[in-house]
Amino acid sequence: MSEVPGNSDPLVVTRIGREGDGVAERPEGPVFIPNALPGETYVAHGDGGYVRTGAPSFHRVAAPCRHFGTCGGCIAQHMEAETYSAWKQELIRAAFHAQALEPQLIPLVTVPAHSRRRAAMTAIVHGANVRLGFRERRSHALVDLGECPVLVRAIVDALPVLREIVRLLAGSTRRETEMRLEIGALGGGLDVAITGASKQPPVEISATIAALARGAIARLSVEGQTVSSEGDPTLETSAGIIVPPPGAFFQAVAEAEARMAALIVDGIGKAKAVADLFCGVGTFTLPLAQRARVLAVDSDKAALEALSRASRNARGLKPIETRLRNLMAEPLSPLELTGLDAVVLDPPRAGAKSQCEALVRAKVPTVVMISCNPTTLARDCRILVDAGFTMGAVQGIDQFLWSPHVEAVVTLTRRRK
Repeated sequence: MSEVPGNSDPLVVTRIGREGDGVAERPEGPVFIPNALPGETYVAHGDGGYVRTGAPSFHRVAAPCRHFGTCGGCIAQHMEAETYSAWKQELIRAAFHAQALEPQLIPLVTVPAHSRRRAAMTAIVHGANVRLGFRERRSHALVDLGECPVLVRAIVDALPVLREIVRLLAGSTRRETEMRLEIGALGGGLDVAITGASKQPPVEISATIAALARGAIARLSVEGQTVSSEGDPTLETSAGIIVPPPGAFFQAVAEAEARMAALIVDGIGKAKAVADLFCGVGTFTLPLAQRARVLAVDSDKAALEALSRASRNARGLKPIETRLRNLMAEPLSPLELTGLDAVVLDPPRAGAKSQCEALVRAKVPTVVMISCNPTTLARDCRILVDAGFTMGAVQGIDQFLWSPHVEAVVTLTRRRK
């Protein structure tokens, strides 16, 4: 990123950058202007910011949230729909282009507003003052959330109750207390896991918190211990129902998860033996087990236990073997991959470089990859393509609405010698 120009020469925005900033090209390099859009002109301001001159771009629309521009959760609410979708597709295309790959891109799968069912929020309590929400963009300052067009309405409606709960958990301490809340809107109601409270609340406070949670939160846990429960929150898949442990990872949007599961099952074709790596609680494992025997591997013991319980309660599934393993540190070896017809990879943002290098030396004919980071996805695909795999079309799934993140799914098949 170049420095702010030292004069008032006009900066004409020509494209949208990877982080959603408008980009104006200068001889000394690109200038990145927050919330700017192609066709707009800006001049540098004395305080290091920019001021738009002239008319707004035809790509611009009114943001639906009053926090936009401050909250770091969204960076693209000001883009009209076609511009926005093209930008998301370009994020995928550019990542693969950087690896000298030019995949066919299937039209982006989009999700509506108020569809995100999972959120990680921060709460800061100082005396009677409670702030709850997301960090500002490129700042540690916290936006006290009053609305959110991304989250399902059940989460937004519960914010006043959650503020009161964290205030009670902070107690009478005069020092500032920071807590983290993992919130999921699941079948049966909200699942809320709070950490940072430093200790379990006393009995009388727990009773008050449980009374507050009643009717608003299905399960509330503090530092890993359940404080209030009105039944099990559930994740429903096409093949069974999962009761995830508190704070467990699951896909952000239910409709996106269903679409990914369908692509994965289609991608393995007629495979009879499959490995689901980085399987988590098994939202892809169960649908896969309707068709094939599955080895499900993850480093989260509680998630694997939830998957095992779900598989025992489901009907008509092929056998599922769970294995506790940190695949980032110890990927499955070529020997352990022997006999598998397909491997499904859904790694964290860092990708699965080591596991892909092991797949190169194995004889697995099909690999289905899912990633929320096109950069590492493209890198890992390059490893397999160089080893003789053919890459299919890439399906982008925009379950991270108005953010610079996008999910993608691709199937790779080993070319026969």
